Amino acid sequence: MEWQRLISNKRLGQEHRHVERHDDRTEFKRDYDRLIFSAPFRRLQNKTQVFPLPGSVFVHNRLTHSLEVASVGMSLGNDVSRRLIKEKRPELQGTLFEEIGQIVSTACLAHDLGNPPFGHSGEKAIQTFFTEGNGRPLQKQVSPEFWADITHFEGNANAFRLLTHQFKGRRPGGFVMTYSTIASIVKYPFSSQAPSKKGKFGFFISEQETYQRLADEMGIICKSAPGEPLRYARHPLVYLVEAADDICYEIMDLEDAHKLKILSYEKVSRLFLDFFDETTQQHILQRIEDEQLTDENEQIVYLRACVIGKLENECVNAFMSHEDEILAGTFEGSLIDHISPIQRKAYERCAKLSVEQIYRSRPVLDVELSGYQIMATLMHKMIEAVMNPRRFYSQQLIGRVSSQYDIDADNLEARLMAVIDYISGMTDVYALDVYQKINGISLPIV
Repeated sequence: MEWQRLISNKRLGQEHRHVERHDDRTEFKRDYDRLIFSAPFRRLQNKTQVFPLPGSVFVHNRLTHSLEVASVGMSLGNDVSRRLIKEKRPELQGTLFEEIGQIVSTACLAHDLGNPPFGHSGEKAIQTFFTEGNGRPLQKQVSPEFWADITHFEGNANAFRLLTHQFKGRRPGGFVMTYSTIASIVKYPFSSQAPSKKGKFGFFISEQETYQRLADEMGIICKSAPGEPLRYARHPLVYLVEAADDICYEIMDLEDAHKLKILSYEKVSRLFLDFFDETTQQHILQRIEDEQLTDENEQIVYLRACVIGKLENECVNAFMSHEDEILAGTFEGSLIDHISPIQRKAYERCAKLSVEQIYRSRPVLDVELSGYQIMATLMHKMIEAVMNPRRFYSQQLIGRVSSQYDIDADNLEARLMAVIDYISGMTDVYALDVYQKINGISLPIV
């Protein structure tokens, strides 16, 4: 793959206007602004990251997480751009390549847009409605490709759909983003019929042609033979978006766990200090003492900042070391997998402890259990309504759905996808509200 092709500011749906663009903002900055002011981005403030939405202690939601990932992504992109031009590719100076920090930052803002309410339990509720629930008989009525999409429903693929699909009443091209920004969020660039080892994929069958068009324009390597399910190499900037996400969620979840008293100060501070050698540890501790940071929360904040800075630098080094493999489409794993041994082992310890003591903690499990039940009920009620649209109760439910969703389409697959679009776009709070109303648990205040 070639950087000159990979960095494209052509806009999906407005290719014919490409030569007319004149603006003091770059096209990639326009992408960023468009996302910041969008309704789907605002809705992230009421979507769970890991812990229940805030009570007396404010922890991360999907919105604050995405903003932090975008900040780290900007640093990663800027540092990679500067170093590649200086050390390996001087010919890229003065080209669009210098703007990859902005592209990565914007893609980071968008990376969680497709996540349904209640995080991974929401994804599982959608999947299992069709594999274990009342949706199983529908397999005989839809195509194998569509069935693979909905039984492997994935927030990543849904984000690509949200950005690119022409919903009713909207213009072609969805958000009308630049090609490079869109491609940079596709973490698993293959169809649901050829998913990753974790069962992940990057685009639904309804958006497959769109991804092919982007990939062909930018010269992204296709790894599948003719007639096989589509598989592509990643756009190289995906690795930077993934690294920013990996850094933020792992480190910030530990800080939140400390705030919520799930993990002790001693445990979290030790985990953070282990990212550094002995000399650097002593320097950090001395700096904390010199700055008179006696508050434990502030000490954790300082240590967290040190760790994020170190991991950002390590991921830049990993990208520089493996750039040739990344461009050849042969690079395996994530950038975090290729950082220096001290930092990699420290990261692995954090990940192991997070699984054992954070993601299986009672507050987190309670949200997942409740969220799963809410989502399963919404799926059941809404799918039943679109399968029997003439019933009185079905018409009442369908009447709640926004006009942008093709809920009354003649095609069954389009109707089913409209239900998934509607439910996956809900916030946690709205999903709970709809669940209570359709079950007669609450009434609107008159």
